[in-house]
Amino acid sequence: MRTLTFLSLLLLTTPLLADDWLPLFNGRDLTGWRANNDPDSFQVENGILRCHASGPYKAHLFYVGDRKEGFESFKNFELEATVRAEPNSNGGIFVHTDMSTRDAAKHLAKGYEVQLNSSAKEKQKTGSLYAIVPVDASPVDETQWFTIRIVVQDKRITAAINGQPVLDYTEPENVTRPPERSGRLFNPSGAALALQAHDPNSTWYFKDIRLKRLP
Repeated sequence: MRTLTFLSLLLLTTPLLADDWLPLFNGRDLTGWRANNDPDSFQVENGILRCHASGPYKAHLFYVGDRKEGFESFKNFELEATVRAEPNSNGGIFVHTDMSTRDAAKHLAKGYEVQLNSSAKEKQKTGSLYAIVPVDASPVDETQWFTIRIVVQDKRITAAINGQPVLDYTEPENVTRPPERSGRLFNPSGAALALQAHDPNSTWYFKDIRLKRLP
């Protein structure tokens, strides 16, 4: 009988890791997600998540996993989603955020927003780190499906659209923000992810949302 090598034993006794991506959206319903207000702003239609504010305030959809209270927390991670919009639409993806708001319009108080925007009114276009690193011209036709990839590693955030880098920002030590943006900081412990329904004139669609935790 042949003697099994250590490597052979290791391969036999260690379960094979499948894909280490965590799918966040099942394509059927909003299981694992919770709105902070105005839940009707988020609907699943034909396997697609539709974000369209049904009221006058900003609405945000948080990934909560199977938690009955609070939200799933992510510190270092890679997030990918396939997205598109109706013409002239504003939206965004928030990282290191939570459900607290800072004003009557229901803007989120904490975290960073990677902008999704083709509207004429808002000058910070798709790929901007809102109010921190502006992008003046959209790098893509938002009415067509495109892939956005966001990576957060400690105090650095990068984003790429269809594989092309559009954002690379590292938060300086002891950075100070204007009072109305005081929460635009990374949380040392990590925090929530959220999708924005910006206004009744803006509609964004999401599918294939997945996340990989990083060390």
